[in-house]
Amino acid sequence: MRAAGTPLTERPVWKALRAHHREVQELHLRRLFAQDPGRAERMTAEAAGLFLDYSKNRITDETLALLIRLARECGLREKIDAMFRGEKINVTEDRAVLHVALRAPRDATIEVGGENVVPRVHAVLDRMDAFARRVRSGAWTGHTGRRIRNVVNIGIGGSDLGPAMAYEALRHYSDRAMRFRFVSNVDGTDFAEAVRDLDASETLFIVSSKTFTTLETMTNARTARAWSVEALGGDEASVSRHFVAVSTNAAEVGKFGIDPANMFPFWDWVGGRYSMTSAIGLSTTIAVGPERFRELLQGFHEMDEHFRSAPFERNLPVLLGLLAVWYGDFFGAQTLAVLPYDQYLRRLPAYLQQLSMESNGKRVTADGTPVAYDTAAICWGEPGTNGQHSFYQLIHQGTRLVPCDFIAFAEPLHPIGRHHDMLLANMLAQAEALAFGRTPEEVAAEGTPERLVPHRVFEGNRPSNVLLAARLTPGTLGSLVALYEHSVFTQGAIWNLDSFDQWGVELGKVLAQRILPELEAEVLPPLDHDASTNALIRRCRSARGRRVNRVTAPKHGA
Repeated sequence: MRAAGTPLTERPVWKALRAHHREVQELHLRRLFAQDPGRAERMTAEAAGLFLDYSKNRITDETLALLIRLARECGLREKIDAMFRGEKINVTEDRAVLHVALRAPRDATIEVGGENVVPRVHAVLDRMDAFARRVRSGAWTGHTGRRIRNVVNIGIGGSDLGPAMAYEALRHYSDRAMRFRFVSNVDGTDFAEAVRDLDASETLFIVSSKTFTTLETMTNARTARAWSVEALGGDEASVSRHFVAVSTNAAEVGKFGIDPANMFPFWDWVGGRYSMTSAIGLSTTIAVGPERFRELLQGFHEMDEHFRSAPFERNLPVLLGLLAVWYGDFFGAQTLAVLPYDQYLRRLPAYLQQLSMESNGKRVTADGTPVAYDTAAICWGEPGTNGQHSFYQLIHQGTRLVPCDFIAFAEPLHPIGRHHDMLLANMLAQAEALAFGRTPEEVAAEGTPERLVPHRVFEGNRPSNVLLAARLTPGTLGSLVALYEHSVFTQGAIWNLDSFDQWGVELGKVLAQRILPELEAEVLPPLDHDASTNALIRRCRSARGRRVNRVTAPKHGA
């Protein structure tokens, strides 16, 4: 474990990594591969249906040895064990962190406060299975007796990004007789477009909010309620047939008009961005069916067990996490590009944005000490090959170092002509080009005019990982998401962060609650913001025909 009071950057192993970085930072991947032909076979790892090739990283065997030593000295193994034991590793909220319990097998034992929570998890999963079967079969009908053909999930953050990403990723396996929509933004356009072509008598809303008080979610839920009730003749009794809840607040759920028997709970040891395998996955269960959802859980569990037990040298999440630390803290890389070469994974980068940036976007350690190093990278990306005609120019020839994760599948879900071979060829070519580039001599040898040679040189030495699986299935999706969950955990453990709170989202919410009545009031109340915010409030009111005749002194200067 890390010595008490010793800052990370003062650890001997951190200093050793700094010195090592100075030695290897100019080494080119062309040279590394030429000197070590076996690295392509050696620098790989495989688990839970995923194969990782990390040989195209700017590392040597010594780099790996130092990074693994860093993980050990930072207590990564102990922190992993503490999470799986149900200890309260979310220290600022005094909570356990047990998303791994959500996909544990029925006979497992994982305790929180002396209670084995696995039976409760499976009780909810069984209820989800039963409800999904009723909806999919038509046994659950709406208020007028018509079967449900449309499901609209209302949530935000993890209550939206997880289900929306999973639905897109697994659409191939979904019931195509049903339509699934996801509403998260408080912008009314999101709701209006989601329901514009839906028949209310055939529409089921899933309202996902742990407290049933989340501002954006409940605003959209109340709008959905009004839309549904009006379309169904104004009968308030219809709510119980067209709304169910994923929540823990039975009182508020009942007030809304939802039968508490149709409330699917989850627990405070499940963080929102880690909740897609909880009852938050109800829409996914309905879309793909209970059997497929259980396959998804199995994929998660297989990667959980790999992370928990595999040696760090062969541990996929640990390797990805350590490489993220290497590039972020020693090379100064600010971003990570996640590039899935599968159209079904088009929402995966957005999902991983929240997972990584909300978890580790912190400026203080778990004990409140300011950090002296960079933490989470900015995570972004688009599916290949679209991105190749968009931002790859910067990755290849720009001035910024952008580590990349390429994700692909050997077998297509839609074997249409040459499409999949072309897709794979492009992915492999991009990773090769990023690593090895093209020298001025190679460019000139192709007959390129001298004045164009500098423009056509590819420096190379741009690092990437390649993640391959046989096929995109529910199981491989589960393994993939769990891989990134535990990579984020690894990074947080190295940086000594609480990766499971998110206080950074609070201030904006508090200020919004102050500004809302100032925008809506018939007469402008006294304003006590900075000069810019005061002026913008008055301008917004004026644009909407509301009085702006009161001028107030700014709070933060003229």
